[in-house]
Parts: sequence; C-alpha cells; structure tokens
Amino acid sequence: MEKENKLAVMPVGKLLFSLAVPAIAAQIVNLLYNMIDRIYIGHIKDVGTTALTGVGVTLPVLMLVAAFAALVGFGGAPRAAIAMGKGNNEDAEKILGNCVGMIVLISIILTVVFSLFSTEILYAFGASDDTIVYARQYMKIYVLGTIFVQITTGLNAFITSQGFASVGMKTVMIGAGLNIVLDPLFIFGFHMGVQGAALATVLSQAVSAVWVLCFLCGKKTILHVRWQNLKISPAVIGPVLALGVSPFIMQATESLLSICFNTSLGKYGGDIAVGSMTILASVMQTAMMPIQGLAQGMQPIVSFNYGAKQFHRVKKAFLLTLRSCLIYTFAMWLVAMLFPNVLASIFTTDTELIAYTSWALRIYMAACCIFGAQIACQQTFVALGKAVHSLFLAVLRKIILLIPMIYILPRFFEDKVFAVFLAEPVSDTLAVITTVTLFFATAWKMIKNGEKESQEREMANV
Repeated sequence: MEKENKLAVMPVGKLLFSLAVPAIAAQIVNLLYNMIDRIYIGHIKDVGTTALTGVGVTLPVLMLVAAFAALVGFGGAPRAAIAMGKGNNEDAEKILGNCVGMIVLISIILTVVFSLFSTEILYAFGASDDTIVYARQYMKIYVLGTIFVQITTGLNAFITSQGFASVGMKTVMIGAGLNIVLDPLFIFGFHMGVQGAALATVLSQAVSAVWVLCFLCGKKTILHVRWQNLKISPAVIGPVLALGVSPFIMQATESLLSICFNTSLGKYGGDIAVGSMTILASVMQTAMMPIQGLAQGMQPIVSFNYGAKQFHRVKKAFLLTLRSCLIYTFAMWLVAMLFPNVLASIFTTDTELIAYTSWALRIYMAACCIFGAQIACQQTFVALGKAVHSLFLAVLRKIILLIPMIYILPRFFEDKVFAVFLAEPVSDTLAVITTVTLFFATAWKMIKNGEKESQEREMANV
C-alpha cells in the first residue's frame, strides 16, 4: 500500500520528478540498443555506409516488434493502474497475467513469420541488391529474440505503472549496458560485422527479460504474475487491446512510415537518401525518447488518480508535463537547426553522407519545436483510458496526414527529395493543432468538471 499511497498523496511535482527521471533515463538508455548498433555499423571499415543503409531497411521490422509490445503493455498497464486506484488489485493482477499470455502468443507468431519471409519483407521495405545482404544478416538473428523484446518492453510498463520507476530504469540500463560491451566485441573483436550487432542486441534483451520476470514474480512488486491468470480471457484482454491500439498504431505506423520514406527516397535520391533517412530517424528518436519517458512518468499518476477521482492531481500532472515537453522540444529544435552536421557525424564518417544529412535534417525537424504538445495530450488520453480519442490521434498524424504527404508533395516541387522530407513538418504542424484542440474540448473539460464536482462534495460534507 505504501507504493500505492505515493501515487495518491505525494506532491504532484515531486512525484512526477521521481517517476519521470528514471523513465527518461530508461528511454535515453533504450536508444542505445539501436543507436550503438548503427554507430558501430556505420564505422565498419570499407562497408560501413552500405551496411548502415542495410540495417536501416530492417527498422520497420524492429518497430513492428516494439509495436506489438506496446499493444499489450501500454494497453494493459494503464488499465491495471486504474484498477489499483479503485483498490482492486485482484483485477489488476488478472490484467497482468493475461498480458503475459498474449505476449508469448504474439512473439511466437512474429518469430515464425519474420523468419520464413525475411527476404521478401526486406525487399518490400526498400532494400536494394547492394544492401539486402546486410539487412538479411541483421534481421535473421534479431527476430529470434522477439520474445525477449516483447517481455522487456511490454511487461516493464507494469513495473513503472506501480510506481517502481527506478526498477523500470534498471531493466533498460542492464540490457543497454551489456549491449554497449558486447557490440564492439562481436562486431570487431570476433569479426562478426552486422551479425555481431544483432547477436549483441538479442543477448542483451534476454538478460533484461529475465530481470523483468524475476521482479514481477518476486516479493517487492505489488502486482504478481500468477499461473492462474495466464490463460487469456476475452473479457480481460479485450479492453487492454482496445486501449493499446493507439500506442500500437503509433509504433506500427513508424514501421509503415519507414517503408514509405525508404521507397520514395530510394526512387528520387538513391541509396544515399535512404542512408540519410536512417540517420534522421535515429536523431528524431533521440529527440523524442526523453519526452516519451516523461509521459510514461506521468501515466501512473494520471491513471491512478483518475481511478481515485482525485481530479485536481490529474490536472496538475498534465499541466506540468505539457510545459516540460514544450521546453524540451524547443531546445531539441534549436540543436537540430544549429548543429545538424554534428548530429550526422555521430553515425558516419562519410563526408558526402554528412553533408546530405545535414541539409535534410533542418527540413525534417523543422516543426519538432511544438511536438511536445502532441506527446503530452495524446499520452494523457491513453492514461485516462480514452481509447477512441487516442486511436484517432494516432491514425491522424501518420496515416491520414504524413503518408499521403510523402506521395502528394513531390508532385508540387521540382526537388522531389526535398518534398519527401518536407512531409514530416507539414504533417506534424497539422497534427499538433488538431490534437491540442480535441484535448481541451474533451479531456480537459472532463477533468475540470470532475474537479468542480469533487470540490462541491467536499463543501457539502463540511
């Protein structure tokens, strides 16, 4: 109960800080899983640029694996937190158990599909005859660790949603730290190249997965994984998947976007444009991960207190998160506009690719300064259990706006590659305007009304 009470009584600013700092650290460290791979691969002698482009083609696969973890974990954790806020830990444990069973089932299906059709999938995702060999080498090993990625990402959300943010941070840090050590050993020490990078990632995720399971089966957790709850029940898993559809689409459409960008850029700009996109995606991930961590820190506060009808705490948590997100994204925008060549040189020593990426980065991240509002509002919808609203916003930005823009804008510009990169800031601007408008017209009004009713009840009791 001590951990539960913290979500209910600790000052919101202090509580958000205590939950967000480990979550942000975990998100930053989590970047290292993919970032370290790409940095080392980009510096492999003679073949680094081609190998980096090949691994970039596998990004849609990695994103799809993460998307299914989000479907279950980010749909289940808020539901469990809301149940905890109502004092119903038994239902919360049923949600956790069902999510474990669903993760195992999904992992088996994904591993079989990606293993059997790797070549066909990679060509569809934008691989060329020059890059397919590296893409295939990386993917065939990575997909064997799908179960570990699913457990680590999906179930770690249940750890942080209980208020154990520092434990959630350790989950990521253990795996990422091991990955940092194993990457150069396998890539350069054992001369395994791209395959070594994939193997290092799989082994690191396996260790993180064991850590997560040991904690959720141990004595310190509030919610426990119990055998009787592992059997999937439609009544339990249905609402979880309904809420998880939004973060799933956010992740899965990243995969679809990567395919659209890679195929369009390959058509108009060739392999160097695709290689540049690999770096742009990495930089954007770096920029957005910390505020996603902040939103994860906010989620258990909002979910728990919404379930407990403490609407004034919900409001405080949202406003503090919104301000923090906007300040951060503006700072990241400044860095991208002023020092794009520095960011590009982290991933490659190829001067031509650095120059190309520096030009593209200023276009691609032109509107990221306002994107903090998108993250804060959309994740609050998820934390409140508003599945329909969060689903609409997830579909809006990427499927309704960005993907069509990738193909429409080149029709109006002579520089086709410029037009493809321009699709990102145009879509981001329209999405932010829509999201903020919808949030304050619905969720914010609901929070304010709930707060007013609570105050009236308190006055009546007095």
